[in-house]
Amino acid sequence: MKNLKNRFALVICFLLVVSAHAQIAKAPDRQEGEGPWSQLIIRGATLINGTLAPPIGPVDIVVEKNKIVEVKTVGYPGVPIKESRRPKLKPGGKELNAEGLYILPGFVDSHAHIGGKSQGTPAEYVFKLWMGHGITTIVDPSSGNGIDWVLDAKKKSAQNKITAPRIKAYTAFGQNSKEPIATEEQAREWVRNNAKIGADGIKFFGASPTVMAAALDENKKLGLRSKMHHAQLYVGSWNVLNSARAGLTSMEHWYGLPEALFDDKTVQNYSLDYNYQNEQDRFGEAGQLWKQAAAPYSEKWNSVMNELLELDFTLSPTFVIYEANRDLQRARRAEFHEEYTLPSLWEFYAPSRESHGSYWHDWGTEKEIEWKENYKLWMTFVNEYKNRGGRVTVGTDAGFIYELYGFAYPREMELLREAGFHPLEVIKAATLNGAEALGMDDKIGSVEVGKLADFVIVEENPLENFQTLYGTGAVRLTEDNKVVRAGGVKYTVKDGIIYDAKKLLEDVKEMVRKEKAKTNYKITQPGTDKY
Repeated sequence: MKNLKNRFALVICFLLVVSAHAQIAKAPDRQEGEGPWSQLIIRGATLINGTLAPPIGPVDIVVEKNKIVEVKTVGYPGVPIKESRRPKLKPGGKELNAEGLYILPGFVDSHAHIGGKSQGTPAEYVFKLWMGHGITTIVDPSSGNGIDWVLDAKKKSAQNKITAPRIKAYTAFGQNSKEPIATEEQAREWVRNNAKIGADGIKFFGASPTVMAAALDENKKLGLRSKMHHAQLYVGSWNVLNSARAGLTSMEHWYGLPEALFDDKTVQNYSLDYNYQNEQDRFGEAGQLWKQAAAPYSEKWNSVMNELLELDFTLSPTFVIYEANRDLQRARRAEFHEEYTLPSLWEFYAPSRESHGSYWHDWGTEKEIEWKENYKLWMTFVNEYKNRGGRVTVGTDAGFIYELYGFAYPREMELLREAGFHPLEVIKAATLNGAEALGMDDKIGSVEVGKLADFVIVEENPLENFQTLYGTGAVRLTEDNKVVRAGGVKYTVKDGIIYDAKKLLEDVKEMVRKEKAKTNYKITQPGTDKY
């Protein structure tokens, strides 16, 4: 028990240091976006909903202030729309011509940190990258900025005083506690206090089984949501099954799941000189973990999956945040870094023996091959979980390991597609599943009457190519042999307010240009002065 207390104290000390020293500047007052209006009619788009329904169009969508009041099919593809079919615009209303465009529900990022001082990433930078990619709701899982900072940003976003997605704020379990939480009553008291300050849920990393069970039970009684990164320091005594049985609503990443699938061991086959404080040990050997679990579709594998399904458990895999492990060069040299990654963030990514996630001490072919095999087994579980009716969401955890806010979102969608999801299943994961995981499916997640007016409007059909959702668009060759960029989100609509998504991204590029100009900074190869 003493050892567990010491471990918990280390986690709490880390969180307190981050909270005290890593707050970022608050986002400026909103200067962007038009609306909301007494009435807004978006006319003639093809609707790709979050419900697995096939695309349909043209449709007119009528919004009053921030609510959808009508979704009406008004014609047929390739046939002029008869005005008699269309909803009438009221005096003072606004029309948005979306003929030839595609409209989707606003995207939900189920794992989205709002940067921090250690990264040098202002809130405005992070928010505009998200909004520029159609992300209208995010879950901040235990921000280093502190729960008070996040709750303030949440309030301002809800009032649309800042340009930002809707925010759900989770607190790291034990954060701001004066001492390590070692008893059931301490756990329950902390959970009750967390609810009183207005947090939407809790992000767990680990604690003793007694403390975990008490905290989750109290949180469930209060009707709040919960997430967990099953830290390897605790997973030997508390894996994903323990969490799901105790009431955890969502697991993040994949830690704790292979451990629940062990059928010939009780602990990961760590190298005998392994040190958890060595980030390359931690992430390198994690790439060997899925092959130590029960084989796909085996009795053990099926029994774990079936129990998680019965418990209505959510998986937030965040495939994207580990992708550098299987192809470091691709992640590090992604084309968007040049114009959209701040110099301070680029420095934060660089190999370091001290920074979290900067573990490229000596990374190469063998590590990447192990991780590629790891992904195959991991993706097999996630895809089958979805096939059997399980809830899978789109979360990114961006801001680490060469993954940039906003841009990581369509990449996560591509990775779900690689795992075996149909493109419509990917859209559902990005919208309705995210809403359900937050208990907000009565408000967001699909384009339906009565829900909030959150939309993503694009010129290209994302079902054909998710790369068209990147802010940089997708490369295409025209019939007259010219190379062009196609795509990028055209409009992001949140609460009935229309944002020019490409203008938001231009603002980000200007922030980056100004920062680079201060020092004539250039993103270069590792081992050089500017890396």
